[in-house]
Amino acid sequence: MTLSRPITQAASTLRDRFRDVRATTLALAAPLSAEDQCIQSMPDASPTKWHLAHTTWFFETVLLQPHAQGYQPFDPRFHYLFNSYYEALGPRHPRPHRGLLTRPSVDEVHAYRRHVDEAVLALLEGGVDEKDWVAIEPIVTLGLHHEQQHQELLLTDILHALSCNPLLPAYKLASGPALRLAAVPSAVRWLPQHGGIAEVGHAGQDFSFDNETPRHKALLQPYAIADRLVNCGDYAQFIADGGYQRAELWLSDGWAAVQANGWRHPAYWLAADDPRLGLGTHQQPQQGAAGWHVFGLHGVRPMEADAPVSQLSFYEAAAYAEWAGARLPTEFEWEAAFDAPGITQMTGHVWQWTRSSYDPYPGFRPMPGIAAEYNGKFMVGQLVLRGGSVATPAGHARPSYRNFFPPAARWQFSGLRLAKDL
Repeated sequence: MTLSRPITQAASTLRDRFRDVRATTLALAAPLSAEDQCIQSMPDASPTKWHLAHTTWFFETVLLQPHAQGYQPFDPRFHYLFNSYYEALGPRHPRPHRGLLTRPSVDEVHAYRRHVDEAVLALLEGGVDEKDWVAIEPIVTLGLHHEQQHQELLLTDILHALSCNPLLPAYKLASGPALRLAAVPSAVRWLPQHGGIAEVGHAGQDFSFDNETPRHKALLQPYAIADRLVNCGDYAQFIADGGYQRAELWLSDGWAAVQANGWRHPAYWLAADDPRLGLGTHQQPQQGAAGWHVFGLHGVRPMEADAPVSQLSFYEAAAYAEWAGARLPTEFEWEAAFDAPGITQMTGHVWQWTRSSYDPYPGFRPMPGIAAEYNGKFMVGQLVLRGGSVATPAGHARPSYRNFFPPAARWQFSGLRLAKDL
């Protein structure tokens, strides 16, 4: 059966987007050596090579094997190696041991990607009828958004791995001025919000993950929200005021984490006397605000007081808010204020911790089929973050997007915005 013109055009658009997203992932990995791409610095992170293979596994397992007639897997053993958490698809290599996979090589993983890419493109070039198109289009679209999530994870995971190296090597040297999170005014302005009934959740026909739906009403009490993110200069004052030594500022679990892990500042901050500063640069580093430096994707840089603070756990964000005489917004307050007059830095800087547990919305239903395991089964013990970071792919963030991590996670580009009751 020949595809109709509208579907042919849609397939052509989807092919172009598939090529672009897949090429972007390879470009993100390009600055890394084979040794870089194999390392796993902690159980919560994955090697770059694994990200390259797992995103390919998704297309092979969820799309090609059920829907591409005659498709032959590149290597049947990869089904076990690169499954992430899909119980319905059988056993898998343990997550904490992904860094032990020195084989297959990076070159073999690239060959795997080419094999799957060719099959997906052939499928989108008209190898299915219109009935099958209805089935495969949502899978390809989900797979692309899934890969964009892994593009961000690729960067955050390799940054954590490089931070464990005493040399503090840069992921990629900046060819121009240092990468900056946008500067913000020194004084916070409070933006009053009247509260009431707010419509929250994804609306419209564009793509969304199942955890963003269904759209529903939320009752908000009057509140105020800060016009900007908390910046490094703000947070340095919290540190200088003994923020990490004052138990009264912390949630019980947060204080236990501070004591157990020896936290004294955000992840990747380096004090002026840190011995790694002399190893991570070929010249005497310039002094940042209050003597602090920050390690990031472009290496060690003097801390910029007006840059949003990043690499904070929920516990640190909540403690800072307590110190500041404020609180974290709920995810619904954050979403309702997204277009408030005067508000800035809602996306593209750091993910913003909220005071909302990661729970299903009223009437939530997971995606059908294998994708039912994508989000719903993680809705316990985690906190919601909103916004999007410097590592979030362009066009991937939206007001209803719900990111989620356990409260102690601090290797992500995560920061905070303050709120308070009126």
